[in-house]
Amino acid sequence: MLLREAIGDPLLRKYSVIILDEAHERTVHTDVLFGVVKMAQKKRKELGKLPLKIIIMSATMDVDLFSEYFNGAPVLYLEGRQHPIQVFYTKQSQSDYLQAALVTVFQIHQEAPPSHDILVFLTGQEEIEAMTKTCRDIAKHLPDACPQMTVMPLYASLPHSQQLRVFQNAPRDHRKVILSTNIAETSITITGIKYVVDTGMVKAKKYNPDSGLEVLAVQKISKAQAWQRTGRAGREDSGICYRLFTEDEFEKLEKMTVPEIQRCNLASVMLQLLVLRVPNILTFDFMSKPSPDSIRAAIDQLDLLGAIERKDNQIVLTPLGRKMAAFPLEPRFSKTILLSPKFHCTEEILTIVALLSVDSVLHNPPAKRDEVQAARKKFISSEGDHITLLNIYRAFKNLGKNKEWCRENFVNGRNMMLVSEVRAQLRDICIKMSMPLESSRTDSRNIRQCLAHGLLMNAAELQPDGTYTTVETHQPVAIHPSSVLFHCKPACVIFNELLHTSKCYMRDL
Repeated sequence: MLLREAIGDPLLRKYSVIILDEAHERTVHTDVLFGVVKMAQKKRKELGKLPLKIIIMSATMDVDLFSEYFNGAPVLYLEGRQHPIQVFYTKQSQSDYLQAALVTVFQIHQEAPPSHDILVFLTGQEEIEAMTKTCRDIAKHLPDACPQMTVMPLYASLPHSQQLRVFQNAPRDHRKVILSTNIAETSITITGIKYVVDTGMVKAKKYNPDSGLEVLAVQKISKAQAWQRTGRAGREDSGICYRLFTEDEFEKLEKMTVPEIQRCNLASVMLQLLVLRVPNILTFDFMSKPSPDSIRAAIDQLDLLGAIERKDNQIVLTPLGRKMAAFPLEPRFSKTILLSPKFHCTEEILTIVALLSVDSVLHNPPAKRDEVQAARKKFISSEGDHITLLNIYRAFKNLGKNKEWCRENFVNGRNMMLVSEVRAQLRDICIKMSMPLESSRTDSRNIRQCLAHGLLMNAAELQPDGTYTTVETHQPVAIHPSSVLFHCKPACVIFNELLHTSKCYMRDL
């Protein structure tokens, strides 16, 4: 939001103090903001205007890097209140971190008093759901002397009501075991946690400028993340953290997490900097500079989308680029919306872009796979996931956003409400631009044509051997099992993102 304000007023004159918190997370937006507030501070000083104070806060950050970047800014250390935590490493390297986590959980469960809860860090929904089922199955066959076990999953696309369960106390003589992604690392604090089991892995974005593909892949955490996870065991009392890797392996981990700006597609960042009238986007003062290849790939992408043109060695925004920057979206989505009047389907495209901009609106508990499939059947479109999602949203809206309906159809109601809000904001921007808001109720061909124009970089085609490769970079990819097209073999597909697990999967086709 602050970045959007900076587009209107690069000097941020409304503020005399700006606090940037959780700075160690180094998301793209905070990294761009570091540069923007630094620039605003310098300019305000030169103009003799109201000085700008900047306060950067974090529990674990590379203090020297930050201080140096902000011209030798003073550092204040505040004593944190934390109880002592013992850290245990494995004696030898673990080839299967999931198996190691399972063994550790049941070892603690059989030895420790039941009032002490366990938090386990895993990488994603599939892993967490599978492990939840395994733990529940094993817990049924434990000796009678053993306390009962209440296993709870926690990840972003889990329905809100189920997320809230992790904060409730377990019944008497029950131990709570929470299996979570890294959202329990900094975003939330759960009381009663005495043991942390850290697999040392996380799912994160990686961008390869050569192939132009952004992939979500499982990778090792950094030391800073490991300490952040360990700290979760000592919030209320002394605790223990079991790291499922050797001390040698810990020493070899990166000290800090690689900032997102160095491992993501920079197209939207470059577009934002151009709108902020940064004199030369190639030399913008980033705290951690992205590679020249990433910057070049982003500029090529904006060029391909028609957002910029090159004039006398200068990169200039086109009128289309200026309009694209008005949307707080990835450039490919803004372009899709701006193209939609030509295909008379703006209303549908707004819905689809809103659906792709939030965490998954579908909840797929593995234990109820058959029920889920039966419930989804009525929405499925042979034309793919975008139209299927559109059908689900239409039903959700026509039924007055009914909670009961969401439960019956395994839809995440809270995320659906968020989709409505995002859609309303995007629609307001379209109205401000005097765009005609038409709807192509019955014909989905226009919608698919419009998506294909906007997402042209994310296309793949079927090969004679039955596999798929991306059109632009010839990378081998496969259809994700969650897609409605999983059992089909269309000649050409466009996709929203790539996820790398055992293979490189295309999601939302």
